[in-house]
Amino acid sequence: MKITKTLLYTKRGFRSVNNLSVRRGDIFYADLNPVVGSEQGGTRPVLIVQNDVGNKYSPTVIIAAITSQIDKAKLPTHVELKGDEYKLEKDSVVLLEQLRTIDKKRLKGKITFLDKEMMSKVEKALKISLGLGEYVK
Repeated sequence: MKITKTLLYTKRGFRSVNNLSVRRGDIFYADLNPVVGSEQGGTRPVLIVQNDVGNKYSPTVIIAAITSQIDKAKLPTHVELKGDEYKLEKDSVVLLEQLRTIDKKRLKGKITFLDKEMMSKVEKALKISLGLGEYVK
């Protein structure tokens, strides 16, 4: 790796070094407290769903909460993750209906990133959640 004053070069490309480098598809631990009502809270894994331009220049990121409570209702906005494949403590579910914009200061540490096949499932679930494309109703 080559470090310059403002950029870090890795195999995945140039990234901002503003204390944290974030890319779409990365999974981080994040502190989601405080919450209201049925929002997912606590320090938990989250999936970065924001585009990489926003990730590079914005002090905030758009995330989807991840839960290890896999007995929750299976919705078309859920994507299952095997814990051992993605360095998670347990098998988990990405909740694409639980989207939030958070400050990057809430991110506590990178866990891993999702491969292209899994991100395709995430993108389909996002379209369903947001009513985009053929999922507009």
